[in-house]
Amino acid sequence: MNIDEMMAQAQSLQERVGAAQDSLANTTVKGLAGNGAVIVEMTGKYDIVDVTISDDAMKNDAAMLAKIVRDAIRDAKAKADVIIDKAMSDATAGVKLPF
Repeated sequence: MNIDEMMAQAQSLQERVGAAQDSLANTTVKGLAGNGAVIVEMTGKYDIVDVTISDDAMKNDAAMLAKIVRDAIRDAKAKADVIIDKAMSDATAGVKLPF
């Protein structure tokens, strides 16, 4: 592969990865915890969009409520990781790195 082909391939890869990142910014997942008592909505760029806490969850003490919120965030992050891995894998599919 000559330098011009490598540069064209790099440019194409950069464009595809950029498009995937834009798509991830507009894709959301929902993390749940406490049997749905806490719902965290997060983008594919890990931005938290919304947090919903049920009245029943609010009856817990502060430590328990904090744990449920953390668990919902972890669940949302795990779901975001899956869509991020897929989007980046799709964006880089077929690219042969020279090393």
